[in-house]
Amino acid sequence: MGERFDRLDALRGFAIVWMALFHFAFDLNHFGYIDPPQRFLSDPLWTTQRTAIVSLFLFCAGFGQALALQAGQSWPRFWRRWAQVAVCALLVSAGSALMFPKSWIFFGVLHGIAAMLIVVRLTGRWGAWLWPLGLAALLLPPLAAHPVFDHPALLWLGLAPRKPVTEDWVPLLPWLGVMWWGCAAGQWVARRRLGWVTGPLAAALAPLARLGRWSLSFYMLHQPVLIGLILAARMLG
Repeated sequence: MGERFDRLDALRGFAIVWMALFHFAFDLNHFGYIDPPQRFLSDPLWTTQRTAIVSLFLFCAGFGQALALQAGQSWPRFWRRWAQVAVCALLVSAGSALMFPKSWIFFGVLHGIAAMLIVVRLTGRWGAWLWPLGLAALLLPPLAAHPVFDHPALLWLGLAPRKPVTEDWVPLLPWLGVMWWGCAAGQWVARRRLGWVTGPLAAALAPLARLGRWSLSFYMLHQPVLIGLILAARMLG
């Protein structure tokens, strides 16, 4: 893909900044610096933000896959990028197991993205069918939930009646629907309004675009840095 999609990168960069601010608030709460303590797992103030942030990431990932398919991205190139996401997902699991041994992340946002990227790569040329497929993915979990999907080997599908105990949870369903919609939107833009993503970007947004191009690296580094700063401040205080 030789063309640069600065506007899409800036949107991804915005999601990254929002995520970092959200995680900083979570970390401050975890270490007891927010009074009264916040309920990140149940308070709509935080759960709604979390849903919006994850949705924006997945939409951008689907959009990017559509542009990659349009540009003729080869399977070897796809697998190289996929391997980076998959390795980072394993590192997140390992790090979370050290910090939250009873609620470690076994299928968080990177795990979900890795699984969904394969599905979207295989189905990305289904055109307009991606819109109803995305809707079906969003509606299916409450309709098809069954205790059989509580089995550890099936939890990643997202059809268990209850959310497992984990710090981050992005199962295939319903989230695949968001990535499918991102792919469908990307295909439409690539065919009819490519200038929406290739047009000039305001200079003030250029840092967001640069950040968006390094989103995976930022994702992996931001929490260790934030937690390190909080612990350093605690030691100095």
